[in-house]
Amino acid sequence: MEAWETREWFQEFLDALNRHDAEAVREFLAPDVRRAHLPAGADAWLDEYADLVRGFPDWQWRRIQVVVEDDRLAVHLRGSGAHTGIFLHVPATRRRVSIASFAMYRLARGRIVEASGTDDAEAILAAVL
Repeated sequence: MEAWETREWFQEFLDALNRHDAEAVREFLAPDVRRAHLPAGADAWLDEYADLVRGFPDWQWRRIQVVVEDDRLAVHLRGSGAHTGIFLHVPATRRRVSIASFAMYRLARGRIVEASGTDDAEAILAAVL
């Protein structure tokens, strides 16, 4: 993909995340996607994503910056939402959370095959406790 195509691809991925459409998100992930320090596979990624939207039904990601080089993306996002459901076994606190997120992705055939970055779950949990 050209850099402009990769940026458009990432916007579509972000749109799927913000619609909370897990099946659409799955289409952007390789089935065996590797994640640094986290369980591998699209199912593990989507299980964690489901926990996020259960705890934060209004969660949205906003793109701050995307840098594309060959098959890699570096992204800076801002995620936010209100903790109105159970997240990582923590009952709703009604606190509004806003976190910065930084990630690196490697793509192959239009899917994320490797991902690494900040641990968003830890940052979100720290904000609600």
